[in-house]
Amino acid sequence: MSLSVGEPDYAPPPHVLAATVRGLSESAIGYTQVGGLHTLREAICADSARRRTVVHSPDQVVVSAGAKHALYNLSQVLLDPGDRVVIPAPSWGTYTEQVRLAGATPVRLDTSPVGGYFPTPAMLAQALSGPEPVKAVVLCVPSNPTGAVVDRATWCEFADVLRGAPDVVVIVDEIYAQLTYDGFVQASLLTVAPDLQDRVVIVDGVSKTYAMTGFRIGWVLAPTDVARSATALQGQVTTNVSTLSQWAAQAALTGDQSYVAEVRRVLQTKRDLLCDGLQGVPGLSLSLRPRAAFYAWVDVRGWLGARHAGGVLDDDVAVAHFLLDAVRLSVVPGSAFDAPGHIRLSFATAEGDIVEGIARLKQAAVRLSGLSATDHGPG
Repeated sequence: MSLSVGEPDYAPPPHVLAATVRGLSESAIGYTQVGGLHTLREAICADSARRRTVVHSPDQVVVSAGAKHALYNLSQVLLDPGDRVVIPAPSWGTYTEQVRLAGATPVRLDTSPVGGYFPTPAMLAQALSGPEPVKAVVLCVPSNPTGAVVDRATWCEFADVLRGAPDVVVIVDEIYAQLTYDGFVQASLLTVAPDLQDRVVIVDGVSKTYAMTGFRIGWVLAPTDVARSATALQGQVTTNVSTLSQWAAQAALTGDQSYVAEVRRVLQTKRDLLCDGLQGVPGLSLSLRPRAAFYAWVDVRGWLGARHAGGVLDDDVAVAHFLLDAVRLSVVPGSAFDAPGHIRLSFATAEGDIVEGIARLKQAAVRLSGLSATDHGPG
């Protein structure tokens, strides 16, 4: 069984599925503008203005085949060989690899649970003031893999540092921004610092919030020159993305949003089920109780050095292999997020699978020698 996949187990809203069927029946599946249907880009602008209180025009939007495609376009049009890009860790591995594909250099900025897995203003200022210039900063807020959020006060301090680095572009991946818990509302950097709009690029999409991963619709909200360049690049790579999926995404953004509130409620219940269950697994500990997204970032250093039938658990990758081999449980090692010593567990799955996953983690702990039954790991 798997607690590894970052994909919702819930269905898209009914009106999205209805719009998909309607698009087929009306044969609304020809080419669109390279950057996306004008009506979809208008819907994206309206949705963003409602959520971020900052206005974009449709020519500042580029609709791509998922947020990953949108991020790739940005790396290609913004970065040159030798450019340095600051990426706080833990981070989704795609950010680092896309920077490398552009010939640029990723600069890891280590964070910790003490700071909520977000750089302090001092850390950021130091990273941006070194002898070698920085071209961009890439952020995922809320975070994959930690589920960490950023409050308004921290954003304000962050923005003050950025104002002192006027040549730095900031790319903020907000794909999980609506999946927050405990009543927290994730503010956007643009909401707090609208004066930075000329160099802040927002990446978003419908995959996570509306359970539309397979529709492959993501987008950027960007300064006009960046959007124009991304559109030109996309015109030579994919032209427009799936027209049918664009109609579905438009329905998601313009339809009844009560679906999103229900998704948050269900996911919070699942989060609590997983996080509470992890407290009973010897040697493991939560680095941070997630307040967003649908992942638990689990510290496995309490298991390192323990022996099992196949050898010794030397690192988080070995832990992931051990779990798969010993109890048939699939997880993602923290090394994939540039942060070894951890694993990522997804709670975007059935409650029964979460309960079974916890049971298998406990079974795995029993198979380790040198691990105390009362040891719950560091922190």
